[in-house]
Amino acid sequence: MIAARTIRRRDIGANGNWPATVPSLLQRIYAARGALNLEQAQPRLAQLLPPDTLGGLEAATRLLTAAIAQDRHIVVVGDFDCDGATACAVGVRGLRMLGARRVSHAVPNRVIHGYGLSPGLVDDLAALQPHLLVTVDHGIACHAGITAAKARGWQVLVTDHHLPGATLPPADAIVDPNLPGDAFPSKMLAGVGVMFYVLLALRRHLRDGGAFTDGGPDLSTLLDLVAVGTVADLVPLDANNRALVAAGLRRLRAGQGCAGLRALIEVSGRDPRTLTATDIGFGLAPRINAAGRLEDMAVGIECLLSDDFTHARDIAATLNEINSERRAVQQQMTDEAELALARVALDGSALAPALCLFDAEWHPGVVGLVASKIKERVHRPVIAFAPAEPGSELLRGSARSIPGLHIRDALAAVDAAHPGLIGKFGGHAMAAGLSLSLPALPQFELALREQVERMLDPALLQAEIVSDGELEGGEFTRMSAEALRDGGPWGQGYPEPLFDGEFEVLNSRVVGERHLRLELAPLQPLDGGQRLNAIEFGGWNGETPPTRIRIAYRLEPDDYRGGQAVQLVIVHREPV
Repeated sequence: MIAARTIRRRDIGANGNWPATVPSLLQRIYAARGALNLEQAQPRLAQLLPPDTLGGLEAATRLLTAAIAQDRHIVVVGDFDCDGATACAVGVRGLRMLGARRVSHAVPNRVIHGYGLSPGLVDDLAALQPHLLVTVDHGIACHAGITAAKARGWQVLVTDHHLPGATLPPADAIVDPNLPGDAFPSKMLAGVGVMFYVLLALRRHLRDGGAFTDGGPDLSTLLDLVAVGTVADLVPLDANNRALVAAGLRRLRAGQGCAGLRALIEVSGRDPRTLTATDIGFGLAPRINAAGRLEDMAVGIECLLSDDFTHARDIAATLNEINSERRAVQQQMTDEAELALARVALDGSALAPALCLFDAEWHPGVVGLVASKIKERVHRPVIAFAPAEPGSELLRGSARSIPGLHIRDALAAVDAAHPGLIGKFGGHAMAAGLSLSLPALPQFELALREQVERMLDPALLQAEIVSDGELEGGEFTRMSAEALRDGGPWGQGYPEPLFDGEFEVLNSRVVGERHLRLELAPLQPLDGGQRLNAIEFGGWNGETPPTRIRIAYRLEPDDYRGGQAVQLVIVHREPV
């Protein structure tokens, strides 16, 4: 069952003020995204928002300055996704750069500890004898764990970007741009971005106190990690995040990334010289995430902290193997979810506005990926559940939403209406996590469905593909494809250029069992009768394509064929 999709073309914005070096095609793309000049389209580090208005930094820098001065043991507590892993690496590396001599790190094990700084993790951390815990990419919802840490006499600094609940945890300091009343203009920082800003503020505080005679260490060397975590967490790429990601990509393209990221680029088969945000999202991030999903994110963090390329390469190879296993598990779980949807279609039932999927054999580390895949197919909010551990009645759920429904707010409304039904929950507008008991699943599913019906305009269940219009004949070139590739970074909230048009299918063949390669000719012939190569990943459905199709596609350099070759990467196809 696949949601019907319609193609809608973006409105072209106002003409801007562009240098002659910016191709007209890119000018059109930027204008459609609201940019009027190159500074808005491709913000640089000089335009980065200063830390001044980010709340909690004064208390945070006091804690860290005292810990450094008194040689206290600081433990950076990470999280088991890519944002949490990169934030942990940035925290450890940055604090050491700023003079901290006793810095360790820890990360919860998904199966043993559950999410975040839990009381169980605090018990395990006691052996390290920490003085100060610094949480990264979590903490705002870890009331019990922070209370347990405080009871042991430890200080706690929370750095997070998730939305807070009705009450805040009893930490010594909290830095989170999404706290009520926080004046920081960008609410879109990933967890790794928040930790980077804490380090910027700490460096300034130390510099003002006379700690450095040369301005202090160059924290921009951490931006490779900031870029990877920001892209991986799918936060919107507003101007501030684009400046961070673009700077990190420049470092990676120049071969200046940390050993772990360079090893991951190598093992994923990417070319570092042309690395893009898409390469991070589909090449590097899944391999880091795989450790936290199926094994222990400590392996991923070890890779990111390694300064020995040979050692990093060995760890990257291990992460690559884990990722291959993750792909197999994900494919099996997704196939099972799609079979369940097919049974709904066969009995004539309409799909609910929000879906809850569960299988007792599913892996809790992969449910988020399954929810994302099914959400893309049916275009409605999806929560996938799995037992927290084999045979357990405690379920871990991962939610993915669609534009127009704030999934964390929906969970908060269900929790308010049915106290005790949900164990714990947290997240963002588009993604969230929760725990639930198995007997409560039917009641929760009904409550969620009713809440989504109240919150969501039914018209938003119609899936749209938003296009930048047609390409002109002279734009199907390698120069155009490279300009589009390098004109980003593209991502959430600043979408990668996508085009549409009608084509004649001259040839088609199946490659790699699931993919479809086509030879196309525009119905409006190009100069010289140009034929275009196209590929649709996962596009083979057992039926030969019709002779005429309308497609939505990306224009990319075809590095496999080399030279001036380009290809159309099809993301949607329909008969004409």
